[in-house]
Formats: sequence, structure tokens, C-alpha cells
Amino acid sequence: MKEFNVPFRILMGPGPSNVDPRVLRAMSQTMLSHLDPVFIRVMDDVQDGLRQVFRTRSPITLPISGTGTAGMEAAMVNMIEPGDTVLVCTAGYFADRMAEIAERAGGRVQRLEAPWGRVFEADQVRKAVDRHRPKVVAFVHVETSTGVSQPIEPLAEVLNRDDIITIMDCVASLAGEPIDVEGNGLDFVYSGSQKCLSCPPGLAPITLSEKAIRRLSTRTAPVQSWYLDLAMLRKYWSEVRVYHHTAPISLNYALREALRIIEEETLPRLYARHRLNHEALVRGLEAMGLQMFVGKEARAWTVNTVKVPEGIDDQTVRTALLERHGIEIVGGLGALKGQVWRIGLMGYSSNRNNVLLLLGALEEILTELGCPSADGVQAASRVYREAELADSGRVSAFSEEKPVRVG
Repeated sequence: MKEFNVPFRILMGPGPSNVDPRVLRAMSQTMLSHLDPVFIRVMDDVQDGLRQVFRTRSPITLPISGTGTAGMEAAMVNMIEPGDTVLVCTAGYFADRMAEIAERAGGRVQRLEAPWGRVFEADQVRKAVDRHRPKVVAFVHVETSTGVSQPIEPLAEVLNRDDIITIMDCVASLAGEPIDVEGNGLDFVYSGSQKCLSCPPGLAPITLSEKAIRRLSTRTAPVQSWYLDLAMLRKYWSEVRVYHHTAPISLNYALREALRIIEEETLPRLYARHRLNHEALVRGLEAMGLQMFVGKEARAWTVNTVKVPEGIDDQTVRTALLERHGIEIVGGLGALKGQVWRIGLMGYSSNRNNVLLLLGALEEILTELGCPSADGVQAASRVYREAELADSGRVSAFSEEKPVRVG
């Protein structure tokens, strides 16, 4: 077998994102046992860092050994017992996956549907809750398939009831858009390591509220998944340290370093950076005559969906970007296949150079294909110049985001 040389890629799809070099260096450190005292300290650091990013003090805050979908499945199998009514707000590919997993966990799933590209209104959710009286309600914060950012606070106000467990997917938004788990009374929140956290895929950070922990401890039926049973997993991640499985050691090194980088940048500046790069990209795309799929009020900062121009082949453009410029963007999923491009600006990949490089490359390719466009690079550059003049005001817009004190 020949040596494998990985080609350079600028990852601007909806995940994974490029990994910070500091994180890659952390992964190269020597292997430890999963019960070594030094690795136990790594575990403690990871949990503390995740509590800061999730904004919670929950004792069950840990990374599941698995991708974001493992976090999704952990939420469903631990919070749902056979026969429970589960309301899933479905307006995209990954919300549909939540519903499917909930059904496999034995839940009686009721789907509250919205058109792809639209958010759920609080009154819409309230009426569905009153009609179905669910024990569990699940929704996606940033839907990776559509680029929609669902406002959390209005839904949280409706769902903050003693008889409802709220599950939220923030795979494409943790550390990219403001999330306050404890402040919003969210019960089971899960994410993935490979997006805004700028780590390789393979870990799914989760956190549980006190109410979710009580639900876990009062189950009448065993969790259908042995591997994802949090009653056992929490013992490995608590002071008890009961062996459960061999954790992916190097991935936890990576996550610890990524959380350290986030701590250094601070959450307010992290959010401001993601918002700024999103705004510059959108301004550039629109200057080129391209149309965004999602209305301005509902657009995510981390996953940007842009309509493929009429007469242009989706795959032709993406192939040219990859082969000529080493840039990866991704096409649509499900109902949006062939209709949109999904452009990710997450974590280490969310930066000015990437935005300007992509806009320039897109303009070159689209012009060759007979799709005239204006100068998107110039339009985006104006956004950055405006931001430089008002940088202090832009960051202070998130000044209320103070760290949660842990312990």
C-alpha cells in the first residue's frame, strides 16, 4: 500500500470544518489509557469547557464518543420511553432524522411541520403542545440542510413546563451562535465536535438539565441502547470513574485544546466573528446577483444556503471550486437537492480570507458558465471595512454574554 498524501482543502461546506493547527498538534501527543490520572484531568477540563460554551452548570455535561447523530440518538433513547408522545418540529432533513429516531425509541411521534426555509412561531408550537400534550418536544436550532436559525427564546418560553422535556439540536451552532442552555431552561442539548468547535468528527457534546436528569433516574423501562445509556456513561464521567468504554483519547485532547482556544477568544468575540463573516458573504453573494434561500430574519450565521442560478448545474460549479481552488461547498439535501449550495462558515473556517477567496472563485466560474455577476469581493470587503470602524460596538453587542461560573 502506498503512502497516503492528503490534498489541501478549504472546507466551506456544512461540516466538517477545517481544524485549528493547535488542535491538530494536541492530537499528536502521546497516547494515555482512558483511566490514567492525567487523562482523567483532561476529562474534567473538557467538561468544564463545555459547561462554559453551553452556558450551564449541569453535572451531566460531557462528550459522547460518536458523531452528532450519536448525540441525537442519546437524547431520544434516554428521554423517551415506549408509548411517550413526542412532538418533533420538522422543517429540514435533520429534524426528520430526529423524528425517525424518536419512533425507533418507541415514541408516539407527532410532527409539527413548517416549510423548509421557515422558522416555527411560538403560537404554532403552543397550539401543538396543547393539542398533543407531549412528554418530549424536539427542535433544531440551526438546521444544517436549510440554513435556518430557529429563535430559541420564544419556543423556550412555551416549552418551559414541568411535564415537558425539551430536546434541542445545536450541532451546527454550538460556539457559532449564542446559546444559553440554563437561561432558556433547555433540558437535553447536543452538538458535534466537527463544526464550530473546529475539531475532527467523532465527539458529540451533550448537556442535561436537572429535570432531564430526574427523567433519566425515574425511567420504568431500560434505555434501549447499552452504549448510549447515560445512567452508565455518567458514572465514567463522574468522580466514580466506572469503566464503560475506551474513550477516543486523542479526540478528547483535541476538544480540550479547542475549548481552550474558545476561552481565549471569548464567546462574545467568537459570535461577533461568525456574524461578521456571514454578513460579508451574503453581501458579496447578493452583489453577484445570487439569491439567498432563507429570509434575512431567519438566516443562520454558520450555514448559508444560496439558490443555484437558473441554467447553472450545481455539481459543475462545486467540482470546479474543488479542483481549481481546493474549496469545498456542498449541494442541497432532500427536497433541496440541486437547488441550493450550502456554504459553511464555522469555527476555524469562518474567516475573512475564506470568504473573499470563495467569492472570487465563484465569480470566475459563474462568469465562464455565462452567468454575469458584479464584484462580490468588493462588496464583502466593504462590510469588513465598516466593521473595522465599528469593531468595539460590534463586540459589545454581546456584552451580556458573561461566563457561567462552574463549581
